[in-house]
Amino acid sequence: MAAKPHPCRNLHWVFKVADRTATTQFYRDVLLLEPLRHEEFTEGCAAACNGPYDGKWSKTMIGYGDEDINFVLELTYNYGVKSYQLGNDFDSITICSKRVYDNIQAKGVGKAGPDGALEVATPDGYRFRVLNQEPGEGEGSCPMTELRLNVSDLDKSLAFWSGFLGFAAERPAPQQALLRCGPRQCALRLVQLPQGQALEHGTAFGRVAFACPGEQLQPLEAEVRAAGYTVHTPYVSLDTPGKATVQVVILQDPDGHEICFVGEAGFRDLSRRDPAAARLLDEAVAGDDSAAWFRRRAEAEARMAAMGV
Repeated sequence: MAAKPHPCRNLHWVFKVADRTATTQFYRDVLLLEPLRHEEFTEGCAAACNGPYDGKWSKTMIGYGDEDINFVLELTYNYGVKSYQLGNDFDSITICSKRVYDNIQAKGVGKAGPDGALEVATPDGYRFRVLNQEPGEGEGSCPMTELRLNVSDLDKSLAFWSGFLGFAAERPAPQQALLRCGPRQCALRLVQLPQGQALEHGTAFGRVAFACPGEQLQPLEAEVRAAGYTVHTPYVSLDTPGKATVQVVILQDPDGHEICFVGEAGFRDLSRRDPAAARLLDEAVAGDDSAAWFRRRAEAEARMAAMGV
C-alpha cells in the first residue's frame, strides 16, 4: 500500500555553496532570484540540513516569490568549507521566464541547449536550463518548473516514488519519468543514467523537500521502515532561532537521494518572507573573513613549499 503523503507540496531543493559571495551574486544578478529569508546557525543541524558538518553555517532561501506558492532554493553555507565535490546525481533545474532568458542573453553567460533553452552553471557548478517562455497552466505561476535528478534504475525509482509514495507519474521518454506530488507543482524528472554508469553523490549532494500534514509524518516513517526503504533521519523537531519549530522525517530513495517531508503548518510559519532577508545576507557576507583566511593559508603553504618544507 502506498504511503501517499497528502496533500503534498514541493517546497525547495538544497544546494551546498562554497563561495557564498560569488554564488549569491550569480543567483541575484544572472537568474534574478531574490533572498526570501536568511538564517545563521552556530552549530550543525540535527537533520544534517547543512550536510555532515558540526560547525557554524547559514541558510538562505531564494526564489521568485513567497515560499507558500513557489518552489525555491535553499543555499546552505558551511563556514570554513572551501569546496564540495560534484556528483552526477543532480542534473539541472528548469526555469521558464522570458525576463530571466533575456537577462542571460544580455549578459552573454549562457550557452544554447536542447529545446531552445539557455544553459548556465553557478560558480559551484550547478546547472540551470532557462526557457524563453512563461510557465504553463499546469505548472502554476512559479518559474522554476522542473527539478531533474539522475537515477541508476528507473523502474526501482518509479516503484518508490510512484508505487510507494503515490506521486503521479508520466513517461515522456523511454529513459525518463515525470512525477508530481500534487497539481500545479514543480515537477520532478527522473533520468536514467547510461547503462553501467554508477550514480555518485559526491560531497555536494542536495536534498528535495516536501510539505504534508504534520500528523502524517510519523505514520509515514513507520510505513517506510515496514516496506524496507531507508529512513535517513527519524522524526525530529528542528529549531530556528527566533522563528518557528518544524517537524521533519527524511527518507532516501533507492539511489540515496534525500527527501525531506516537513509538517505543513509549522513550515508555513517558519517560511514567512522576511523583508530584512537581503540585508541580513549582505551583512553576513561582508562579515565573513573565510576567503581571506583561505588566501592567507595558501600563501603560507606556498612560502613553506618554496623553502622545501
